[in-house]
Amino acid sequence: MTQVGYKEIIQLSLQEGIELRQRVVAEAVDSIEKAGLLLIDSLRQGGRIFFCGNGGSAADSQHLAAELVGRFEMDNQLNALALTTDSSILTAVANDFGFEQIFARQVRALGRAGDCLVAISTSGNSPNVVAAVQAAHDLKMTTVALSGGQGGQLLAMATQCVTVPSQRTCRIQEVHLSVGHIWCEMIEEARRRGTLP
Repeated sequence: MTQVGYKEIIQLSLQEGIELRQRVVAEAVDSIEKAGLLLIDSLRQGGRIFFCGNGGSAADSQHLAAELVGRFEMDNQLNALALTTDSSILTAVANDFGFEQIFARQVRALGRAGDCLVAISTSGNSPNVVAAVQAAHDLKMTTVALSGGQGGQLLAMATQCVTVPSQRTCRIQEVHLSVGHIWCEMIEEARRRGTLP
């Protein structure tokens, strides 16, 4: 059996990432723009942006909330919150109501019409993320999803879904973060234009 060299692993990984981004350029620019405009519209109306996801998607949730509350390239102080960070709430809800409810219960407690939930799931089928989207819809919130593969349940549920056409979780997550950064750029451009405070 032939061993693969580390340089080959590096080259193949980077090339796969390039090719996936080229597919996203060809297939998903419109959905990325529409989702970004929903985020801008929510902030313009005084709404909040909530983020949720599991594992690496939880890390992305926290990363993107930090860009909006802190700084991406501008000093922002925008109203954004990751629902993945309060260990007391997460463990209490998981213990008392089940892990599927850890985000939905926070959405029902904190969300209101005009807010936007960004739901991140590489499969599009994570039960707790799907439950959060349903809770958001019950409150007349806007929902934006970042998914992978064929989109999963989130494709049909979310107000706008951006689907990364890959089956590899690591590659999907890489593009999810890129899309999140693009949304940050769009939001900051809206601020430069004076259409968003």
